[in-house]
Amino acid sequence: MIIPFISRLSDHEQQQWIDTIDPLLENASVCRLDQLTPKQQQQCQLAIVANPDPQQLAALTNLIWVHSVWAGVERMLAELPDTSFRIVRLIDPVLTQTMVEAVLAWTLYLHRDMPAYRHQQNQRLWQQRPYTPATERCIGILGLGQLGLASAQSLQQLGFPVSGWSRTPRDNSGLPGFHGQDGLLELLAQSDIVVNLLPLTPETRHLMDQQRLSACKRGAALINFGRGGTVDDEALLQALDSGQLCHAVLDVFDQEPLPRDHPFWTHPHITLLPHISAPTTVASASRIVADNINRYQQTGELPPTVDRQKGY
Repeated sequence: MIIPFISRLSDHEQQQWIDTIDPLLENASVCRLDQLTPKQQQQCQLAIVANPDPQQLAALTNLIWVHSVWAGVERMLAELPDTSFRIVRLIDPVLTQTMVEAVLAWTLYLHRDMPAYRHQQNQRLWQQRPYTPATERCIGILGLGQLGLASAQSLQQLGFPVSGWSRTPRDNSGLPGFHGQDGLLELLAQSDIVVNLLPLTPETRHLMDQQRLSACKRGAALINFGRGGTVDDEALLQALDSGQLCHAVLDVFDQEPLPRDHPFWTHPHITLLPHISAPTTVASASRIVADNINRYQQTGELPPTVDRQKGY
């Protein structure tokens, strides 16, 4: 079986993925799409992708499924709304651990008043701020998938009271949980730090708008490691300027890279990151992709696929 790798990555990045995945496959080989003849393209039932060009995928008329090397697939779903093939997204324990590290790091950054101390340093001001114990700092996590639950458990181990929100009820193994629109408002009202790990779907686009940000506990902070489109930029700026929120740590944006003239760059109450909270690790992701493909060839069973209605 020949499997095309289709993406909008640089030539170097594409080749890195191909060189890493190919030796792990038992009865298949990976190559660039442009290395296949039209006849070979017609025979392809599987492709490995990273935000592929829809026109390139359209050339594979017998495609049954594609395996993304990334966890996020919202761009694919938006660009490929009417396709019949199934989409498998990356579920990588290494990525989960990386996200847990990021949530812990930046929650502690806010918990220990690092933005304020940075401001004091710029003013050459020597002033110790009051300390708040972790047990008195409530954390609210939006999104209770694998990333959210793992992050919640790590925060609980440090003594933080943690609650979570999901669109529908979930059994969260002892984690206080909220769901639905009323539950979201309740969680926001009690949280000192809100951690957003939600995927971008029609239901979550601009979920954190003026109404929801106004429902936050006054002086709370926001961490957005989910998707940029889940937060309304203008509403966030208004909330920060008014003091409704004290600070925001932002790693994801509607447009990436963030335009150089965007007000987020210079806002005194924003810490801006270049989408680094949970980068995909080529080695571990390649092993997962290869294992799923090898298992499919042996059993004919697809890995869990994306629900197009839910968006994940």
